[in-house]
Amino acid sequence: MSLRLRLAFFGVGLVALALLVFGVVLYALFARGVLTNQDDALRVRAHAAAASMTSPPAARSPVAPVDLGKDGDIFVEVISDDGSVLYSTGILDGSPPLAPQSLLGQAQTRHGTFGNVGPLRVYLLPIPSGYVMAGQSTRVPQNNLSGVLAFLVISAIAGLVAALIAIWVVAGLALAPLKNVAVAAEEIGRTRDFARRLPIRRTRDEVALLASSFNGMLVRLQDAFESQRRFVSDASHELRTPLTTIQGNAGLLASRSVTEDVRRAAAADVVQESSRMARLVDRLLTLARADSGLRLVRAPLDLAPLVEEVCRQAAAQHAEQELVVEAAPASVDGDDDALRQLLWILLDNAFRYATSAVAVGLTTEDGWARLLVTDDGPGVPSDHRERIFERFYRIDQSRAGSHSGLGLSIARWIVSQHHGRIVAGEAKLGGAAFLVDLPLLRAS
Repeated sequence: MSLRLRLAFFGVGLVALALLVFGVVLYALFARGVLTNQDDALRVRAHAAAASMTSPPAARSPVAPVDLGKDGDIFVEVISDDGSVLYSTGILDGSPPLAPQSLLGQAQTRHGTFGNVGPLRVYLLPIPSGYVMAGQSTRVPQNNLSGVLAFLVISAIAGLVAALIAIWVVAGLALAPLKNVAVAAEEIGRTRDFARRLPIRRTRDEVALLASSFNGMLVRLQDAFESQRRFVSDASHELRTPLTTIQGNAGLLASRSVTEDVRRAAAADVVQESSRMARLVDRLLTLARADSGLRLVRAPLDLAPLVEEVCRQAAAQHAEQELVVEAAPASVDGDDDALRQLLWILLDNAFRYATSAVAVGLTTEDGWARLLVTDDGPGVPSDHRERIFERFYRIDQSRAGSHSGLGLSIARWIVSQHHGRIVAGEAKLGGAAFLVDLPLLRAS
């Protein structure tokens, strides 16, 4: 069942409930009014008849009595003290209706009383030497109420039909923008045209908010789609280069017409390029896990021993360059492996561009553990210091070498997982400086 039809049925149900309550109340009020009006008319007619009598009542025949079984007019009847009928303008079943003695007694005691005599509603008024009784068939108010009931039923049906049509039209107009959003979403999903946008409505209703939110989602989808496409393209390009080198050198190794020196050089190239490809694949997997929502598991740790250990290993690998380390005690809530990877990325980047020296410092300041890695290389131009954290971004593509451009992207992700910050700047040594701030562990 469509939403439009459900809304129509729900609206009609509410209207039907309102009409039912209104009809019941109106019918009850009208029924009470009809019965009250009949009693008032009978009382007035009885008093008028009593006032018109100037002498003690005497028995006489009416000129043309009406048949009360068929006629709804008010009749008047004069009754003697003993209950016999002296005069009546109506007959019921061929004779004037007789008032029971109990009703006569009540009329005498109360100076007038209402009651029912068969199918008649009557009012008895005591007069000297007798009674005056005015009556009318009970079918009269019942017929009036039947007419009111028929009117209420017919008007309720007409109102429900009108309400159904109105709600159907209004629901269609209200849901039309939602249908447009659904159609647009389906077309965008089918064509992958994430540059398409929904028209912005001038109103400030929920549909306008939905269109605005949908357009915002399309902007984010477009950015993610373009980023993913660039990522796949760059990753394919980066993997193609070592694969091509490995394939070429593998062909040389398989050839029998090459010298031993060429074989050694080809084997060395295969080892070097396969290591490069392994590092690239490992970093791609790290970024893929980050994109999938991977969260690091952090625990309290002392950052100073970690920094000293990683720096010692890096100094052994880069013995031709000087590494200066100053690490003060700093406890953080972090992931040991991820922080080691972060420091290795920054050190690899520093040693790659350093001329002769790299410096690493660890201090604490204002609730932060501050890690600073600097070098004396060419540095990072100010207009590139933010973009170098993008995936596969390089300042100079022609001198990229074996640098994939993924390390700093992983570094930023690791820092963000620790609720910290990383920025690039200029070092006192004249080269690049990378500053990492991590929140200090709060004292228990």
